[in-house]
Amino acid sequence: MKPATRAFTKFAGAVSKWTGRPLAFILCLTLVVLWAVSGPLFGFSDTWQLVINTTTTIVTFLMVFLIQNSQNRDSAAIQAFEHLSDEELENILKRVERNAEKLHAERRKGTKAHA
Repeated sequence: MKPATRAFTKFAGAVSKWTGRPLAFILCLTLVVLWAVSGPLFGFSDTWQLVINTTTTIVTFLMVFLIQNSQNRDSAAIQAFEHLSDEELENILKRVERNAEKLHAERRKGTKAHA
């Protein structure tokens, strides 16, 4: 994978992960409420309306590409799993379960050590 592609994929993944969190929604909601409350201060002018319109248009335009990148990666991963045999899928599932058990055991040890 080219460095530019790798960097974009990493960036798109980070943005996708962050924007899917409740904090991102709360931040956006707060900005919209602040914009709405500032309406009387600016006399509900065309410029006041243009600020939110332009901002949301630009964010939406950019997010389309970031979300599409994440969906392309998800689709590729699903396609890869669809081409595996049942035995291969079972082996992967067992490996993931073993790793999860190890992680949970390590977390329990860490919790007991701090208690």
